[in-house]
Amino acid sequence: MDVWLSQARKRFHAECLAGPISETNGVPSIADVSNKASREISIGLISKIGNTQQLAEKPAGQTAGHMFESVCQNFLADAFLKLQHLRPGAFSVERGKSISLFDQYTHLDELRLLADASKELKTHLGTDYLIKPDVVVVREAETDESINALVPMVDEGVARRTSLRATNGAIPTLHASISCKLTIRSDRVQNTRSEALNLIRNRKGRLPHIAAVTAEPTPSRIAAIALGTGDIDCVYHFALPELVAVLREQERETLDLVETMIDGQRLRDIADLPLDLVV
Repeated sequence: MDVWLSQARKRFHAECLAGPISETNGVPSIADVSNKASREISIGLISKIGNTQQLAEKPAGQTAGHMFESVCQNFLADAFLKLQHLRPGAFSVERGKSISLFDQYTHLDELRLLADASKELKTHLGTDYLIKPDVVVVREAETDESINALVPMVDEGVARRTSLRATNGAIPTLHASISCKLTIRSDRVQNTRSEALNLIRNRKGRLPHIAAVTAEPTPSRIAAIALGTGDIDCVYHFALPELVAVLREQERETLDLVETMIDGQRLRDIADLPLDLVV
């Protein structure tokens, strides 16, 4: 019998194939139809994880992208919350949340108000810092009752500024930011990196986990976001063992590139993500 995470991974793939990933004229929607290697790898990859829906036309990229975000959110909400014995706390997995709603980035709202009142300042600052990650993992502030559950740890005289205590007026903390890209093109790479850099540069307090999830079949495009960068913790592929198997079966030279990313701790499977977020 499969362990729980293996079963959850199968459900994740089934949701991907029932929504964001489809086939048109025998070619999976994650393929770049103008790229022969992308088509062949995609066909081999999808054949290993199940059957997908057949559509007359490939769905719009934005529509498929939103569906992929939703599938990733469902998987993480299910899996990460099963690990609360390893990472206690009041966590939730959400979408469509601006980073200014969280403890490390609330000052960005004040900055926005100042910029709105000054055209010159707004021109200088822009608005790129007010990002909405695709999926976020959020930790709520804790009551003193929960903090003092084992021993009397805090009272009115100590720890008056920590962002963990609800008594201090603390708001939720951004635990993780997950960029979900069904496929990778040059513009999406830049968007993911700019979001990560904004999270790093504009924070006050601890840096959240910063990760990317993709179903991109072409190793060189995965490498464009996974290699040579320290702004993203790691890239997670939606079916990494299956991708490696396809590259080996098709005797692709790019197998070496994928193995380099794996050995270099830059590329992991989607099943690794909830466990990594516990750290």
